[in-house]
Amino acid sequence: MSGVLVLRAGPLSLRLTRRAVVVCALLWAALIALAAWAFTLGSYPLSLGDLSAVLTGTAGNSVRTVVLEWRAPRIVAAVLFGAALAVGGAIFQSLTRNPLGSPDVIGFTTGSYTGVVLTLLAGATGYSALAGGALVGGLITAFGVYMLAFRRGVQGFRLIIVGIAVGALLSSVNTWFSVKADVDTALRAAVWGAGSLGAVDWPAVATAAVVLAGVAVAAPVAQRRMRRLELGDDTAAMLGVAVERTKLLLVVLGVVATAAVTAACGPIAFVALAAPQIARRLTGHGTSVDLAGSALVGALLLLGADLAAQHAIPGVLLPTGAVTVCVGGAYLLVLLVRESRRGS
Repeated sequence: MSGVLVLRAGPLSLRLTRRAVVVCALLWAALIALAAWAFTLGSYPLSLGDLSAVLTGTAGNSVRTVVLEWRAPRIVAAVLFGAALAVGGAIFQSLTRNPLGSPDVIGFTTGSYTGVVLTLLAGATGYSALAGGALVGGLITAFGVYMLAFRRGVQGFRLIIVGIAVGALLSSVNTWFSVKADVDTALRAAVWGAGSLGAVDWPAVATAAVVLAGVAVAAPVAQRRMRRLELGDDTAAMLGVAVERTKLLLVVLGVVATAAVTAACGPIAFVALAAPQIARRLTGHGTSVDLAGSALVGALLLLGADLAAQHAIPGVLLPTGAVTVCVGGAYLLVLLVRESRRGS
């Protein structure tokens, strides 16, 4: 078929349009350029020559410290976490067949937040403990939403409605915990809940990267099954897909991707919601199943939002989550208006 590339690796095959390949290449270039620019910004300004000196090992100690210890963890985290959130959003939007089917809309991110709040209340503050709390909280929430929405199978609209209700309930629970906790614990929970990359260091990035590497390995298989599910449950079953078991496994995969990010930097809204839809429009795919494009768009969005949080207002450092919420609120309003017009 003209304009379509097929890549094969053993039993796996991947069909790509030439437009998707070109768009992904341009997104890669934009991401590299934005990351390079991010390294030069800050109270200690650097040049591209300084970055080149760091890469070649000829930079001074002060420049190496600024690049490798201060700025690199935050920039790498923004790229990695943005990609992970976008993949989680693409999975849930494909499952629900709805652009509103994002983990931060249907309550799974809130469940991860609840898990971290409970972990903080128990006195644990290390990344491993917070990661475990976020993962357990997200999985329990996902299991609860899945079971409540299950009626001879899981339908996308029902999953979204149940998820929104559960997310609202958990938000109230989180507020209650914050009120009942001591001042120090409540303050830590509030700072963490704002969603910021400012405190992310190399150990947190490395731990999250290990978890997300597993998601990346499973992504090609997940994408193939997601494409079959979007043909309809009956058609997917005829093609040999165990529909409900596959849906449950995809839910787990999406929760793991978002929980790893939530544990490291707190809840970051909007990226999982918008990135898959932007990628779909850029690459021309008719569905939301474009994990590679979604990951690149998500990385660009979160890195751009983090740069805005640091440098948009001189002398003021904003939480990254505050920037994404502001932009995401406007995006969600536009999306709701478009969906209502489409349904009328």
